[in-house]
Amino acid sequence: MSNPPKTRRASPSRAVDDGRRRRYFAKLALDRPDVGLCRATTVVARAIDAELTGYDVSAAQHLVLKMLDDVGPCSQQELSEQLRIDRSVMVGCIDGLEDSGLVRRERHPKDRRANVIIPTPEGLDALAEVESGVPGFLDRAFQALTPAERRTLARLMVKILDVA
Repeated sequence: MSNPPKTRRASPSRAVDDGRRRRYFAKLALDRPDVGLCRATTVVARAIDAELTGYDVSAAQHLVLKMLDDVGPCSQQELSEQLRIDRSVMVGCIDGLEDSGLVRRERHPKDRRANVIIPTPEGLDALAEVESGVPGFLDRAFQALTPAERRTLARLMVKILDVA
């Protein structure tokens, strides 16, 4: 007589979440706002990725185009540092934008060893298209917050960023 096959117990990380994990992180965020902010950032980043699936730019490329439009031409290093995008990722990001005709590289006027990244008219058009969807995206991503709470969150983030 053969033994029946043993059933493996599901890994706790693969078990259906009954809400305990969500409650755990909500409680943890009260004691550790740093962890809460990181978790919230992950939720919003996933929403951004989902939102941009219909566009020809990634989330990182959108940020690059937005910064270039807002502050003007920047070096790749400055974009990497200010947007907190790893240098190796930034190279691919800029290469993709350049290959798509959305930016161009030119010699830096003050440093011949460096390039500045400049958006093309097509890049600004792509940015405008993505930006047109931002209000709806923000409403979906922050639907758990009232308008007043969203304004408070924004003010608190600015306060943290001004210190950092």
